Amino acid sequence: MVLFSALPVAARAQSDGEWQTIVAPDLRFRLEMPAPVEKSVAGQKDPGNLAPRVAWESRRADQIFDFDYVDYEPDWFSGHDTKQMARNLGRGDAEKAFPKDKFKYTRDQLVTLQGWDGYALDIEGGDGGYVMMRTYIVKDRLYRLLATAKSDMRTRGAAVRFIESLRLAETRE
Repeated sequence: MVLFSALPVAARAQSDGEWQTIVAPDLRFRLEMPAPVEKSVAGQKDPGNLAPRVAWESRRADQIFDFDYVDYEPDWFSGHDTKQMARNLGRGDAEKAFPKDKFKYTRDQLVTLQGWDGYALDIEGGDGGYVMMRTYIVKDRLYRLLATAKSDMRTRGAAVRFIESLRLAETRE
């Protein structure tokens, strides 16, 4: 009886036309983004990368949802402390773009996703707007997510749904 009561909820979630599931061509990840989603590939690869960066972006009113990944040369990350690298890459230019004297860092910490090292950085502006960023290192692949939100629960809920939707095919033991 419990099984039948869960079916309508699952069907509604799958038929949510406002969200789209993105699956990697190599099946290494999946995530959800608000539709429509635009995919792009960088025109050239950066030093140390095996291929150009691949990115997806969607916008909903004043919200931005960005996801990208790039594969690095073998052993690019494995010879280093991936926790420290995730922090450095996760913070990146954020400290310059969002100086701490003007913005509040509400989450600024190491995280993991399915055992892989990552970094979470959530920043609140004076107007109550949020920027949520996640960076994960999986073997020699770098994943990055960014979502913006306003102070209301609807936009924050959409940002959290996007950020938490990333699932990887590989787990780290």
